[in-house]
Amino acid sequence: MTILSMAQQACRRIGLASPSALLSSTDDTYVQLVALANEEGEELAERFAWKALIKEATFTTVAAASQGAMTTLAGTDFKYIINDTIWNRTTRRPVFGPLAPRDWQALQAAPVTGPYHQFRIRIGNLYFNPTPSAGDSCAFEYLSKNWCQSSGGTGQSAWAADTDTGVLDEQLMTAGLIWRWKQVKGLDYAEDYAKYERRVADTMGRDGSRGVLDMAGGITDYRPGLFVPQGNWSL
Repeated sequence: MTILSMAQQACRRIGLASPSALLSSTDDTYVQLVALANEEGEELAERFAWKALIKEATFTTVAAASQGAMTTLAGTDFKYIINDTIWNRTTRRPVFGPLAPRDWQALQAAPVTGPYHQFRIRIGNLYFNPTPSAGDSCAFEYLSKNWCQSSGGTGQSAWAADTDTGVLDEQLMTAGLIWRWKQVKGLDYAEDYAKYERRVADTMGRDGSRGVLDMAGGITDYRPGLFVPQGNWSL
């Protein structure tokens, strides 16, 4: 579903004339719809670490405290690191952190060496302590700020063309656009907002699937060890 088709669907449900073009329109109604669609995308992306926005970055260490800018190591869409995902794949050890400013300065005043590294992000740069060896392969996962994309698949953090599509759930964004429109127009939006919030909660619960917690112990047949099939058997 494109941003144009989302806006058309929202307009039909609100009772507005459906636009034949959106991003290029100078009509105040459609200009406002675009602004609200961007607001919906931005706020929805902020609410949760959606699996559709999680990416992996790899980089090679340099023999210095600063490993470079996060937007260079990961990409220009970098938003923040997912906790506990930085690993040195060469040494097969985790990189702990992030360090608080106080702890970082304590290490600068009283340097320590050892097999484990810790990290801190400051002024958009990634710092390691102690200084790593050059050439180690490291990786981490991060959240992208690009919640929509062009028709060619290029990630974007705002709608730019009528053919752009959502990276996040488009039906959810359409529902968000509807209640936001009613809110700014001073109309009753309580029921639309409540339905939207229920859908957001349901989508969060299903996002990326979840492991099953079985209080009975779960299925044991497929665990490592001697396998004895269930049922009657004899030698």
